[in-house]
Amino acid sequence: MPRVTEEYYEMKKKEIIDAAYRVCLKKPITAVEMKDVIAEAGFSHGVIYRYYKDLDEILSDMVIRINTENRMDEKVEKILSEAGTENWEKGIRNICSSLSDYLQKVGIDLLKVSIYCDVLAMSDPERVLKMAEKLGNNVQSPLLYLTNRLSEYLTEAIKKNKLKPVKSVKEIMEFFIASFHGIETGYVLAENYKAEHIRGNYKPDDMLSCLADSMVLMMGGN
Repeated sequence: MPRVTEEYYEMKKKEIIDAAYRVCLKKPITAVEMKDVIAEAGFSHGVIYRYYKDLDEILSDMVIRINTENRMDEKVEKILSEAGTENWEKGIRNICSSLSDYLQKVGIDLLKVSIYCDVLAMSDPERVLKMAEKLGNNVQSPLLYLTNRLSEYLTEAIKKNKLKPVKSVKEIMEFFIASFHGIETGYVLAENYKAEHIRGNYKPDDMLSCLADSMVLMMGGN
């Protein structure tokens, strides 16, 4: 292989990842094969394998890029810091509002790929665990960071304000995660339907506001 610059090397890897992303928009990740990415990229087998040894390496880099480009760390910290534990109800509501903004900002295509990744995790957990080893903590999903930080925040709020939640923090966070995934999936399904009476009628703002109300009540608030 001729000597190439680092810039050229990264450009080619980006083209391959872009091709994989386009394939994942057309079919579930569980059904994607290396030949699909090769065909979409328009490269030969030899060229693809110069940069990636297998499909999972490509998918791992695709997830790394998605997570890196959609980080929420700074925004989450700003919301919780500004609210403080004394204004924990505001903190919860603003976090849920930021998630609504996130869903609408990243767009349906990326959310669809995210849901396909969840399906892959359910259908082939061992494969996903091996892929996750490459991701590491520095490129964890934005939602994982948010849930870990929110769990800490709720624990601190209960202690400082002497709250008497009707559910444990663990149960509240399980409800939060399950609800968010349901809202995300419902939003994607509704936006992909061509039926006029369905498309556009599923509002993330309303759903996440309802989720915030539910969490506040479980924490013992009003």
